[in-house]
Amino acid sequence: MGFCSRVCKILRRSKYVILLVLVLSVLAWIAIFSRETVKSVLLSSAIKQTLTKGESLRDKLNSRTSAPNRLNTPPQKAECPQESPLLQGPVKLSFESSLKLTDVESDNKDVTEGEYEPSDCTARQSVAILIPHRNRERHLLYLLHHLHPFLQRQQLHYAVYVIQQAGDATFNRAKLLNVGYLEALKDYNWECFIFHDVDLVPENDHNLYLCDKQPKHLVVGRNATGYKLRYKGYFGGVTALTKDHFFQVNGFSNAYWGWGGEDDDLRIRVELQKMKIVRPPADVARYTMVFHKRDSGNEINKDRMRLLGRTPQVWKKDGLNSCSYKTLSVERKPLYVNVTVDIGKPQK
Repeated sequence: MGFCSRVCKILRRSKYVILLVLVLSVLAWIAIFSRETVKSVLLSSAIKQTLTKGESLRDKLNSRTSAPNRLNTPPQKAECPQESPLLQGPVKLSFESSLKLTDVESDNKDVTEGEYEPSDCTARQSVAILIPHRNRERHLLYLLHHLHPFLQRQQLHYAVYVIQQAGDATFNRAKLLNVGYLEALKDYNWECFIFHDVDLVPENDHNLYLCDKQPKHLVVGRNATGYKLRYKGYFGGVTALTKDHFFQVNGFSNAYWGWGGEDDDLRIRVELQKMKIVRPPADVARYTMVFHKRDSGNEINKDRMRLLGRTPQVWKKDGLNSCSYKTLSVERKPLYVNVTVDIGKPQK
C-alpha cells in the first residue's frame, strides 16, 4: 500500500507537469506565430513603402523627361528700361509719292499682323493704336511708314488697329474709336489705348505712346497751327487713356456724325470723373499734319454745340455701353489689323 501511494502521488505530480509543459508549449507557439505575423506585416508595409517610393521616383523621372529641358528654354527677359536707349529725339519726316506699302512692310519685318514686341526685354506697357479711317490710304501709308519705327524705338509691345467705316454715310470718328476699343480687347488685354487720327505724324520719339495715371493729350502743337495748342482745353488728334480710364468715362459719345465736337465731349467726360488731362512738353509733343481736303462724307457737325451741352446728362448711357455695330470683316494684314464695320447712319 505504501508503494502504491507513492506511485499515485508521482503520477498526480506528473499530470501537473505534463499540463504545465503543454501550456508552456502552447504559449511558445503563440509567441512564435505572433512574431512571424508582425514580421510579415512589417515586411508588407516596407514593400508598399518601397513600391510607393519607386512609383514616385518614376513619376518624377517621367515628368522630367516629358518637360522641356530648362537648359534649352530662353531665360526670362528683364523689363525694358524706363527710357529706351534707342530714342533719337526729333526725326526728319518724308512723304515721298513713290512710297509703296511693300516698302513699309519690308522695313518692318518684325511686325506680324500689326503687332510688335521687343525681343531683348519685356515692354513696360502693352498698347493698342486705334486709327479711324475711310478713303485715306495715302495718309495711312505715311503714318505706318513713320509710326512703326517710332514705336519700336520706344520698346513697346503694341498693335495697330485700323477701323474702317463701310458705306457712304457721314463719318463718325468717335463711334469708330469705340468699336476699335471693343474689338482690340477681343485679341488681348491691352493696358493702354492711343486714339490716333490718320493724318497726324509724330515728329519726336520722346513723345512716349504710353499711358499715365491721368488721361494724356499728345498733340500740343502741329505744323498747321504753328506748333501751338489749337485752343485751351483741346483734347483731339492723338490721346492716350488706359483701358480703365476709357471704360470709366464710358468711351466716346456715339452721337457725333461729321467733323468736330467728339473730342470736347470726351474732355467733359474726363472732367466729370475728376480726372486731369496731362500733356508732354511742347517741344516734344509735335506733329506734322498731312494736308488734305475734307471728304464730302465728313462735313462739319452743325449739331455739336447742342450735343456738348447735354453731355453731363447722357454720358452714362451714350458710349461704350450703347455702341451698336456690325463687323463686316477682320483682316490681319502684315502692318495692321483692318476692322471694317457698319456703324449705321445718323438719326434724323
